[in-house]
Amino acid sequence: MHKPILIGITGGTGSGKSTVSREILRHIGETDVCIIEQDSYYKDQSHLTFEEREKTNYDHPLAFDNDLLIKHLKDLLNNKPIEKPIYDFEQHNRKKETIKVYPKRIIILEGILILNDEEIRNLCDIKIFVDTDSDVRVIRRILRDIKDRGRTLESVIEQYMATVRPAHLQFVEPSKKYADIIIPEGGYNKVAIDIIVTKINSILNK
Repeated sequence: MHKPILIGITGGTGSGKSTVSREILRHIGETDVCIIEQDSYYKDQSHLTFEEREKTNYDHPLAFDNDLLIKHLKDLLNNKPIEKPIYDFEQHNRKKETIKVYPKRIIILEGILILNDEEIRNLCDIKIFVDTDSDVRVIRRILRDIKDRGRTLESVIEQYMATVRPAHLQFVEPSKKYADIIIPEGGYNKVAIDIIVTKINSILNK
């Protein structure tokens, strides 16, 4: 049995990480690809009130349960299934339910801070940074958080200025230096996607 290939895809909020992941999945196919979102691994906050959970800095490395994420990545790389957490973004807490994920030949790990963590970096066979202008990213985040996460415009802007932007400058942007490939404009960069898909297919066909 082949050892799976782990591809890390990172970049700022709203950069197009998910679009790149979906494009790879579309080209390669679900038979050979599974996607793990770092967002699923926010720490359980059941011990906090809702008001306290609202104040958590979700763009800081300490917000993530990287120990569990690393354990799950190692399990998948050893061809063992995992129970992936589900995070409720409206309640700011982990759900009791989980999703069973089976190992595939290609594992895509997607998240804003995956290259910030040395142990996660070292597990990745290919490291990709999606580089998109900040004005585009903030507009995408506003639209997503209002539509998908039940947020108000004011709360999204307040959070962006208070925690998202500072964390991006402190943690996300500096992690670009660890990337093997930098993709400008994310999933809309068809040439970059084609090159990555060609590389993955060459690995699969070995």
